[in-house]
Amino acid sequence: MSDSNHSSSGIGFDGLLQITFIVLKLAHVINWAWIWVLAPAWITAGIVIVILIVIGIIALFDRFW
Repeated sequence: MSDSNHSSSGIGFDGLLQITFIVLKLAHVINWAWIWVLAPAWITAGIVIVILIVIGIIALFDRFW
C-alpha cells in the first residue's frame, strides 16, 4: 500500500496576483491607486466574509426550524 499524504501549501492565484501588482506598483510600471493594487486581498476577504455570513444565517434558521 502506498501512503500518499499530500498537502498543498502554495501561494495560490490571488496571492501571486497580489505580489505581482505590488511589484509593478513599486517599480512604477502601473500608476494605480493602492486600493486597486491591494484589490485581490480585499476582494478575497470580502468573499470569505459573505460566505461566513451565509453559513451563519443558514445555521440560525436551521436552529429555529
